[in-house]
Amino acid sequence: MNAKKSLNHKVYIQVLRQMMPEKRLLKAFELTEFTRQLFVHGLRKRFPDLPEDEFQNLLLKRMDKCHNRNY
Repeated sequence: MNAKKSLNHKVYIQVLRQMMPEKRLLKAFELTEFTRQLFVHGLRKRFPDLPEDEFQNLLLKRMDKCHNRNY
């Protein structure tokens, strides 16, 4: 990690520590939703012509695969 990234990370951690626990939890939910939206957007860009029902099936399969890797 270079010096600028390290400094940014330290500042980010300080900001998180100063937040009330409820705000940190809300931030975690926001980041989770943002990540999910990026995932859906990227998948849609990769498969732009896939019908909606097939896209939803693919999305669920991919999300299930990601979920299982976390445990």
